[in-house]
Amino acid sequence: MMSPNKNILSSDVEIKGSLKFSNDLIIDGKIDGEVSSDGSLTVGENALVTGEIHTKSVIIFGRVKGNITVTERCELKSSASLEGDVVAGTLAIEEGATFMGKSSVGKAAVASAQKQNAKTGS
Repeated sequence: MMSPNKNILSSDVEIKGSLKFSNDLIIDGKIDGEVSSDGSLTVGENALVTGEIHTKSVIIFGRVKGNITVTERCELKSSASLEGDVVAGTLAIEEGATFMGKSSVGKAAVASAQKQNAKTGS
């Protein structure tokens, strides 16, 4: 059963520009731009996200080209492909996932990333 506050962007949706949401979002289409939220993001198997992701947590089944900063958990499923750096409280990578980039994991990494963002104003 799906909770009523889950938003879904289906595979025929393409967005260019920044995307902000609250609660949960499932993307199965193409996003070209920054995605930011204090909620959870699911990148579906058909999805391609090109740009920065700043959320509470993210689960990736599809493709992401860009850096990810999450305060809690980043999960790369076996079908996932990520080109970019990850800063996360915890990081889980399933066998078969593709990850090209560097990762900083733990509360200290998240805190320092948030300080950097505050300085740069992003």
